[in-house]
Amino acid sequence: MPDIPVGTQIFDIAFHPSDSIVFTGLLTGHIKAFSYDEQGKHEEKFSIRPSKRSCRALAISPDGNRLWAAGKAKTLNTIDVTRGELLQAWPKAHEAPINCLKRLTANLLASGDDDGVIKLWDPRKSDAIRSYTHHFDFISAFCYLDDARQLVSTSGDGTLSVIDVRAKKTEPLAQSEDQEDELLSVVAIKQGQKLVVGTQLGILSIFNRRNGWGDCVDRIPGHPHSIDTLCNLPSSYPSAQSTILTGSSDGMLRAVELFPTKLLGVVADHGEFPIECIAIDRDGEGHWVGSAGHEEVLKLTDLKEVFEDEDEDSDKDEDGSEGRSDAADGSDSESDELEDDKTGLSVSKPKAQGSDSENEKDEEFKEEEEEEDVKEAGEAETDDDDDENGSVRDLGEQDADTSDDDAVFTEKKRKRKKDKDLLQALKRPKARNELVTDRSFFADL
Repeated sequence: MPDIPVGTQIFDIAFHPSDSIVFTGLLTGHIKAFSYDEQGKHEEKFSIRPSKRSCRALAISPDGNRLWAAGKAKTLNTIDVTRGELLQAWPKAHEAPINCLKRLTANLLASGDDDGVIKLWDPRKSDAIRSYTHHFDFISAFCYLDDARQLVSTSGDGTLSVIDVRAKKTEPLAQSEDQEDELLSVVAIKQGQKLVVGTQLGILSIFNRRNGWGDCVDRIPGHPHSIDTLCNLPSSYPSAQSTILTGSSDGMLRAVELFPTKLLGVVADHGEFPIECIAIDRDGEGHWVGSAGHEEVLKLTDLKEVFEDEDEDSDKDEDGSEGRSDAADGSDSESDELEDDKTGLSVSKPKAQGSDSENEKDEEFKEEEEEEDVKEAGEAETDDDDDENGSVRDLGEQDADTSDDDAVFTEKKRKRKKDKDLLQALKRPKARNELVTDRSFFADL
């Protein structure tokens, strides 16, 4: 799909849960909505400017009728999506600029500001429900664990915290140790049992819920720059529980598989511009992934073209590997290959007569053959080689007749194992160290 130009830097994007509409929060304070279709066409639906200051964060309701926006103006705004109008505003919702928003349930919203303050909101009420102040630096990202009703937050102070949204306490349920790095993004994998955190140094830190939240259990390096944003794959993909999309400040949107760790490829390239945000349409279950950096355009990439092409390539590789294995099986036998120096064609020489078991028997008696048997076998080998040369010439002549340029095949022969008479081979040879004596010598004893 062609890029959607917006005219200025994009801070955050949000997709409609059921319609093909994407919302962008811009540096100028504008909130623009665009519709798109499967053919790559797009159209601007509406543009609204609740504040002259930048819009940093967006969140949309489950039904897609309301959009929440916040930013540097410290105000939390509610926008009617169907009409493109401002419905409600909470002025001075925070004492510092709001950096991120997260819709938890239909009637619960979380916001975090640059001073590390987290607030929970009920859109039906005029004030915040609770406020948490255990972080002392900016809140970078949220992740909601629906099965436990827990809100996970990452902060620039290097810690991760877990809040029980049902508890009335203003203290977190748990908080990690200082990771000695800024934590910039977070996403859940393995059905919410593990969390992946992106850091300023380009390391993915893995937290395991069963081991507690005190420290990460694994650290996965590999990204050359900071990992500013993370996103899950749609659940329809087989590897969705262990594969994530990473947006880095080097401008690369990557698909990374974890456990085992493997870079699947680059989904989108923003050049020299850092990627600030990524999201997938249809409430994370669609096939369009939107990514935005500092280049003033919204890039939409079709995941089907990325992952389904890889699946087809893997299937082709499997077919090719099967073909190679069949060829390897054929090479175990005594068939040779003839190659044309001009056309590159190949012809297989027919297999030599005699089974592998016969050859093994021949090997057993090879060292114990008498000179007469060796001489007879040599004559048989000469006859077989003549027959072999004749068969090879027949194949070469047949292929040369069928080719357009009458290519001359180069015969590459290998010394074949001789085919011997089993009756001769099964005769007990005379041992090398056998002593021949006269029976009368033992009679006198």
